[in-house]
Amino acid sequence: MSKELFITTDLQREWMDKLSKLAQKIRSSAEQTDRLAQFPKENIQSLVELGYTTLALPKEYGGDGITVTDMILMQETIASYDGATGLSIGWHQGVVGDLYANELWEKNNLDRFAKEVLNGALVNRAASEAQTGSPTRGGRPQTTAVKKEGHWVINGQKNFTSMSPVLTHSLVSAWVEEQEGIGFFLVNQTSEGVSIKETWNTVGMRGTESHDLVLNNVIVSEEDFVEFSKGRRGDKLNGWLLHIPACYLGIAQAARDYAVKFAVEYSPNSIQGTISDLPNVQSHIGHIDLELMKARHFLYSVAAAYDNKERRTAMNQELGAAKHVVTNAAIHVVDQAMRIVGAKSLQVSNPLQRYYRDVRAGLHNPPMDDMVISKIALSAIEAMKK
Repeated sequence: MSKELFITTDLQREWMDKLSKLAQKIRSSAEQTDRLAQFPKENIQSLVELGYTTLALPKEYGGDGITVTDMILMQETIASYDGATGLSIGWHQGVVGDLYANELWEKNNLDRFAKEVLNGALVNRAASEAQTGSPTRGGRPQTTAVKKEGHWVINGQKNFTSMSPVLTHSLVSAWVEEQEGIGFFLVNQTSEGVSIKETWNTVGMRGTESHDLVLNNVIVSEEDFVEFSKGRRGDKLNGWLLHIPACYLGIAQAARDYAVKFAVEYSPNSIQGTISDLPNVQSHIGHIDLELMKARHFLYSVAAAYDNKERRTAMNQELGAAKHVVTNAAIHVVDQAMRIVGAKSLQVSNPLQRYYRDVRAGLHNPPMDDMVISKIALSAIEAMKK
C-alpha cells in the first residue's frame, strides 16, 4: 500500500517527481541530523530553492494555491525521507496555507508577507509556553504585548519553536491586557531583543531544534499586530494542521519499506529461503499494510472533505480524529516493523530505532489524544440532546 493511489493531478505528479530528486540527499543526512541533534539546514534550503515553500500561497499572490490534499501528499513524501525535515517544513506550509486560504489577515498584510515568502521567508507560530502547555487547551499566554508610543512591546518566552535555526519570522501569541484577548504578532527574527535559548534535548525529532524563543522588550509595529482572538484557536477548523499526521504516516511508510526489504533479503541458515516465507513474518507484513491502508484512506478522505467548502461545513471532529488515528497507526506500524527485523532494529546504526523515537513525538503534537476522544464524545452527546 502506498500513496500512488492518491496522486490524481498533474501538479501532484510534477511535485512527486521534483521531491524524488531530493530523496537521496535528504535520506543520507537523516542519521547525522538525528545523532548530532542538528537542524537539516541544507535540506530546508533545497526545498526553498525548489519553490516548495511558496506552494501554499494562492496564485494571486504568486504561489500555486495548493490544497490540503496536495500538501499532505508532499509532506508524507518528505517525511518518508527524514521525519525532522518533514515536520519542520510542514509547520511553514501549514501556517502559510491557513493564513491565505482562510484570509486570517487584512489584505495589505497578506500582500506584504507574500512577497517575503516568495523571497524565501520561513515562518512558524510560536504559541506554546511552559506554564500554559499546548495552546489548543485554551491556556492564557504568559507572554505579554503592551502598547507604547504607537508600537507594541512584547516580552515572554515560547517553547517548541520548531525550525528555530532558520526561521525568518515567528507568529507570536501574546496576551493583550487592554483588549482582554490573545493577539498574534508577526515578529522578524532579526529584531532587537529576539533570541533563541537552546533547550531542545529530546530523544525524538531531535533535528527539528525546537528551541525556546525569547522575547525581551521586542518592539513590533502596529501593522504587525496581525490577528486577535478572544476564543481558542483550537476550536476553529484548520485542515492545514493535517501536515502533522502526514509526517508520521511518512515515517511509518519508511519503517515498513525497510522491514519488508529486510524480510525478502534476510536468510538465516536455520531456514530455506528468506524470512519473508515464514507465516509469522507474512502476518506482520499483512497487518502493517492493512494499518497503512486504513490510516491513509482516512487521512486523505478527511483532507478531501476539508478541501470541498460545501462538505467542510458538515465536518465536526474529523480533523482531530485523523490526527489521532494516523499517529497511533504509525506507532503501531513502526513497532511491527521492528518485530520483523528483531534485535537488529535496536542497533544505533539501524534507521528503525530512529523511526521508533521520531514517530512517538506525534503523540505530543496537537491535538492530544485525550482531547480528541473527549470532543468526539461531547459532540455525540450534544447532538443527541437536540
